[in-house]
Amino acid sequence: MLYKAIGAVLRPVWRLRRGLTLGAQGCVLDGSGRVLLVKHGYRPGWHFPGGGVEWGEAVEAALGRELREETGVEVTGPVELHGLFNNFAKFPGDHIAIYVVRHWRRPAVRAPNAEIVASDFYSTDAIPEGTVDGTRRRIAEIVGGAARSLAW
Repeated sequence: MLYKAIGAVLRPVWRLRRGLTLGAQGCVLDGSGRVLLVKHGYRPGWHFPGGGVEWGEAVEAALGRELREETGVEVTGPVELHGLFNNFAKFPGDHIAIYVVRHWRRPAVRAPNAEIVASDFYSTDAIPEGTVDGTRRRIAEIVGGAARSLAW
């Protein structure tokens, strides 16, 4: 708890001093080809579940931790790295690793909270209004075969 409070205060300083930040997000697909999206309480739009990779944490471990914390999804098999994308519009050194998650279980759906106010599966041809452009592009690449872009 103390670590998270210190992190929240110092994160802006770290971003200025570090050349790179890294996030891990999952394109979780169900048996019907629907994709899991989340809506945060602190930023607009629908996104893949995921978050920052902590110091000393492997990227795939961060993905698993974030999926559990945000949605209750537990990875049960191998994940596929779709790509590493720059999110320079948000921060000049920000990168996001996107994984395709096909092997998972969800023993319990997380109740909405201050961080994740909503989460649900959506058909890839009926993505909700307000889904951020980067998430829309990754879905088109993963499911629709669109050409991959390096930018988020």
